[in-house]
Amino acid sequence: MRINIFGASGSGVTTLGQALSEKLGYPYFDSDHYFWFPSNPPFTNRRPPEERNAMINNEMAGNENWILGGSVINWNNNWQFDLSVFLYIPPTIRIRRLQEREYERYGDIIHTDRERNRLYNEFIEWARGYDELITNSRSLHSHKNWMNNLKTPLLVIEGDTTVEERVEAVLRKLKAI
Repeated sequence: MRINIFGASGSGVTTLGQALSEKLGYPYFDSDHYFWFPSNPPFTNRRPPEERNAMINNEMAGNENWILGGSVINWNNNWQFDLSVFLYIPPTIRIRRLQEREYERYGDIIHTDRERNRLYNEFIEWARGYDELITNSRSLHSHKNWMNNLKTPLLVIEGDTTVEERVEAVLRKLKAI
């Protein structure tokens, strides 16, 4: 079983992916790990697409079952998913979660260091645009377009549901496939 979980930043993709990984015993692959070079501050240097795709394909090789977390709609990697799971959280909840997560991860530096504050504010503004942007990049519009063209099963989970509720929804969908 090959599962892709995607949604806006702060929608719970990683949390659900890791919980499903634990429940199903499938390895979890986070697209951010492949999309970004390790850096300080983090998430500032993108890997070239051919390098990122080779890296993830190499690490996935030999796994019949896996979970891939993240919006990979423009990766051109020809994955065949058995199930795609789209998470949607209302924007106010998502942004609050992101603000809390960023502070939890990095502490006061996101407010006290000029460069880190700039990056933090740019990230939050980018995340706020998810629902309104009409682009091919990570946006609700691009995700809806992609979902409309999927040939494989899709599960849409909307709202501020618990991780346990989401895991159960995925498990029910897997049984129905």
